[in-house]
Amino acid sequence: MTNPNPIRVRFAPSPTGHLHIGGVRTALFNWLFARHHKGVFILRIEDTDTSRSTEESIHGILEGLKWLGLDWDEGPFRQTARLELYRRHVDQLLKQGQAYHCYCSPEELEARRAEAMARKQTPKYDGRCRNRKDPLPGRAPAVRLKAPQTGQTVVHDLIRGDVVFENSQLDDLIILRSDGNPTYNLCVVVDDVDMKISHVIRGDDHLNNTPRQMQLYDAFGYPPPEFAHVSMILGPDKARLSKRHGATSTLVYREMGYLPEALLNYLARLGWSSGDQEIFSLQEMVDKFSIEHVNSSAAVFNPEKLQWLNSHYIKEGDPARLARLLRDHYLAEREPAARSIPDEQMLRIVKALQERTKTMAEMADLSMCYVEEEINPEPAAAAKFLTPEIKPALADLTRQLSALPRFDEPALPAAFDAIIAAHQLKMAQLAQPVRVALTGRTVSPGIFEVLALLGKERSLIRLQKALDSIP
Repeated sequence: MTNPNPIRVRFAPSPTGHLHIGGVRTALFNWLFARHHKGVFILRIEDTDTSRSTEESIHGILEGLKWLGLDWDEGPFRQTARLELYRRHVDQLLKQGQAYHCYCSPEELEARRAEAMARKQTPKYDGRCRNRKDPLPGRAPAVRLKAPQTGQTVVHDLIRGDVVFENSQLDDLIILRSDGNPTYNLCVVVDDVDMKISHVIRGDDHLNNTPRQMQLYDAFGYPPPEFAHVSMILGPDKARLSKRHGATSTLVYREMGYLPEALLNYLARLGWSSGDQEIFSLQEMVDKFSIEHVNSSAAVFNPEKLQWLNSHYIKEGDPARLARLLRDHYLAEREPAARSIPDEQMLRIVKALQERTKTMAEMADLSMCYVEEEINPEPAAAAKFLTPEIKPALADLTRQLSALPRFDEPALPAAFDAIIAAHQLKMAQLAQPVRVALTGRTVSPGIFEVLALLGKERSLIRLQKALDSIP
């Protein structure tokens, strides 16, 4: 049996910049709501601001949603392809007497606004063109909605409850600019009706637009959808999340080595909860999501919590998939040697670092020593561990390793034990210089694992190079 009231929601970004974290969370909540109710998720690009909208931004939005796996069922629709539809709706309101031509110039409107503020009054349009009969020659008019001036407009919000707006504080909204272009609020209402949107789930920065849009629904005779306004995301300092708090663009998180499932899990919990559970698979989020459990208070973005979640997903991740992502990170950093690394070798690198890294970018950085043909030890590490005192033991170890018929993890400890005993050293006293010689750093997986990953030839070359560098 067909559902008589199907759930239809939309994500409607403006392509005037990157797809940011707040936008992703809005998209995610809409997507989860649609999937939970077996409804429809629509993607709409609100690109009527032609001076600021760019094709690059549209591409970034689509790429970000695809990377996250937030697939849409209809769209992407572009408002610039629907201008005639909006203009027909404006004509409808003019014919019904619910809209009128306004000939006030921007300069006149600004002067009146300044006067109202000087009198400490709410700056709003004074309605002087409401009853105008004659056009003003030589001036193209805008079109305004004839909005109610008394009473109240009540927004029934699924997250915040009833939000009441006094109509006396709302002026006659411009719905068509003097240049013939429709305005945001008109386009949104026409689109949501035309696309049969049942629920509008969006950021609370749109809450002040909602009473104006409800007046438009009423003027057209359309039933409004249900509204749910999601709180904004704050930075750790409780200010609105912005670039100064770190990356806000979604694709930057991909470049930083975050996994999409970690980012989605984190953003879902940023304002929504299901008991005390912190870690959710995507299917669990779909199964448990409900608007009733979205918080009305602002959520605080915690980079450390996101990193913790990401490290969890790396540890639990499929090594073969992580190996493919790791290769992508190498190539993104323009490391051509990554193309020739065998899949088996890449898999071994991932398994060696999976428990130790928080992001794929960190894994790529730590494993670069296995990719590059030559390395240069960090100066401080070399000065501390590649010393004349250790040179004899390091030389003997190099000879021992060279003579090994097998060069794998089980075969390597005996060579180290022999040198440690002969030179009366502790394991760390030998392992750290070897680690610096092989990786250039003082931190790595176990030294036998490092040697096996590098292989006999590269290990011996690097040890010899380190020996040659010691006076």
